[in-house]
Amino acid sequence: MGWLANFLTSSLGRKLLMSLTGLFLILFLVVHLIGNLQLLKGDEGQSFNEYTQFMTHNPLIKFISYGNYFFILLHAVLGIYITVKNRKSKGVKGAVSNRAESVSWASKNMALLGILIFAFLMLHMGDFWLKMKLNQTEWIDYGNGEIKNLYKVVYASYSNWLIVGAYLVGLLALSYHLWHGFASAFQTLGLHHKKYTPIIEFLGKAFAIIVPLMFAILPLYYKLVITAA
Repeated sequence: MGWLANFLTSSLGRKLLMSLTGLFLILFLVVHLIGNLQLLKGDEGQSFNEYTQFMTHNPLIKFISYGNYFFILLHAVLGIYITVKNRKSKGVKGAVSNRAESVSWASKNMALLGILIFAFLMLHMGDFWLKMKLNQTEWIDYGNGEIKNLYKVVYASYSNWLIVGAYLVGLLALSYHLWHGFASAFQTLGLHHKKYTPIIEFLGKAFAIIVPLMFAILPLYYKLVITAA
C-alpha cells in the first residue's frame, strides 16, 4: 500500500484525485439539479419536500451524501494546495507569462473560483442543510406521516435579495470553474484525442452554461414571481 500512498501524494496523483473528485461532483450537480427542479411543479412544495425526505432517509443516499461532503473538502483542499505549490515552483512565472495569451481567465483563476464556490456551499448548507439537521424547520403531513417542510425554508430564503444575489455570484463562479474544469478533468485522465477532445470541450462549455443557469432560474423565479405574488 506504500506505493499507493506515494502515488496519491505525488504531483500526478494529486491531479488525478482532483479530476476524479471533480467528475464525481459534476455528476452530483446533475442529481441535485433534478431534485431542485421539483420546486417548479407548482404544488406548494409537496414534490420537493417528498424528494428531500427520500434523500435524507434512504440509507444508500445518505452514505453517498457523506462521501460527497468528503469529496468536496478533498477537491477544495487539493485545489488550493496545487495552486500554492505551482506558484512557489521555480520557473512558473516565466512559463505563465509565455502562455498568458492562450490561457483563459477561468484557467488562471481556478483557485479563486474554487474558494468562491466553497463559500457559496457553506452559505447554502447553513441556510438549508443545517436548519434541517437542527430541526429548525416546520413539519407537514401529506397523508403519509409528517415530514420536514424544507420548502418553507427555501421560500423564505428566495424572498431575500441578499441571499438570491449571493447565490447568483456563487453560480457564476461555478460556471467559470466548470468552463475550464470539465474538459481539464478528462485531459488529466488521459482522455485526449484530436477527434474526441473538441466534443468533450463543447459538452463541457454547454454544461458550464446550462447547469448553473438552471440552478439560477430557481431563486430568480421565486423572488420575481412566486414570493412577489
